[in-house]
Amino acid sequence: MDIMLFHSTYGLRPAVRDAADRLRAAGHEVWTPDLFEGRTFETVEEGMAFKDEIGKDELLKRAILAAAPYSERGLVYAGFSLGAATAQTLALGDEKARGLLLLHGTSDIAENASVDELPVQLHVAEPDPFEPDDWLTAWYLRMGRAGAEVEVYRYAGAGHLYTDPGLPDYDKEAAEATWLVALGFLDSL
Repeated sequence: MDIMLFHSTYGLRPAVRDAADRLRAAGHEVWTPDLFEGRTFETVEEGMAFKDEIGKDELLKRAILAAAPYSERGLVYAGFSLGAATAQTLALGDEKARGLLLLHGTSDIAENASVDELPVQLHVAEPDPFEPDDWLTAWYLRMGRAGAEVEVYRYAGAGHLYTDPGLPDYDKEAAEATWLVALGFLDSL
């Protein structure tokens, strides 16, 4: 499977590279574009401020340009938090997308979004301050109306970015459970 994996608001940290290596070891080809052009951050607030400085449109443009050379291959879009939101936007706009793997995040869905049974898997903490229950319920329903086939996995007690061992949110048990399920999902595509 060809996977375009987008980083979180922390930037292209070692955890993203490690995740790509894990996916490669499972037989997938993976690209990890650096949408922050080498910048990484120690806090969510610093990363969000930088993201706001770049602007949503520029960030999306960078993501589209990164994915464009490979989109004809039928990509699986994936990402962490902010990167998951970016992956979702690209997958919903790419008729050749083969799947969508969301780790720790979702995004708004355009009213006219339409996909043909796009397989989607979301892994998120429970509770998650960035993905509250009401939002996730509405998101799930909107994705279904858009034509996606959605699976949601919640991890009680885990922090927002629980798969990143370099952050205080890290939860080894939840992270390993996530990767086990996610790799099965990718193998099923």
